[in-house]
Amino acid sequence: MPLDTLFLDAGGVLVFPNWERVAATLGRHGVPAEASTLAVVEPRVRREMDTADRVRATSDGSRGAAYFDRILALAGVPRSPAATAAITELEAYHAEHNLWEHVPEEVIPALRRFRDLGLRVAVVSNSNGTVRAKLARLGLLGFFEAIVDSTEERVEKPDPRIFAVALAQMEARPDATLHLGDLYHVDVVGARAAGLRAALLDPLDLYPDADCLRVASLTALAEWIEARGSSA
Repeated sequence: MPLDTLFLDAGGVLVFPNWERVAATLGRHGVPAEASTLAVVEPRVRREMDTADRVRATSDGSRGAAYFDRILALAGVPRSPAATAAITELEAYHAEHNLWEHVPEEVIPALRRFRDLGLRVAVVSNSNGTVRAKLARLGLLGFFEAIVDSTEERVEKPDPRIFAVALAQMEARPDATLHLGDLYHVDVVGARAAGLRAALLDPLDLYPDADCLRVASLTALAEWIEARGSSA
C-alpha cells in the first residue's frame, strides 16, 4: 500500500522545550542555570525514561513532571525554595501556553516538503490540551489537516485508540499511514498496535537496536519518502 498520510508527534519532533525561558525564569528567582546545559541533558533524560515498564506504569503527565525534575538535577540546578517558586511559575506558563515552543529551523521547510510530496499530515500528540493553540501561535497550524491532543481525546499514546481517532478524522488507512515520534515505547509501540507504520526520530543515535525506521531529522524522513516514491 503506498504511503499517503503522515502522522507527526508534536513535542520532540516539531517543537522542543524553550530552555531559554526556563533558564531566564530560574535566574529571576536567583537560581543559576544555563539554557545550553539544559538542552544538552534533555535527550539523555528522554531516552532514560523511555522504557516499556515505565510507560506502562505511568501517565504522560507524571512522566513529564519526573522528566523536568531529572533534567534540572543532571544540569546541576539545586532544589531550593527559590527553584520551587520558579518551577511553579513555569508550570503555570506551560498550562496556559505550553513550554514546548522552540521550533527548529528545519521544521517549516520539511513540512512544506511533505506537502509537496502529496502527503496528508496530522499531529498526534500526548499534550495538555494546548497543542492546537500552540501550533497556531507558532505559525505551524496551517500545515496540518487534523490535530489530535491526548487531553482533548482523553486517551494517550501508546494506546492505539488515539491513533484510531486520528485515522477517522483523516479518513486514512492505517497501512497507508506512517507515524513519526521521538519515543519508542510511546510512539512506535502505539502506532504499530493501531496497524500503522512507525518511524523514530533519533538524531543522537540513542536507539541503535530499535526495530523500526530511524531518521536523524524531518528532512531525512522527507528524503527517505521521496527516494521511495509511491512504494514508501
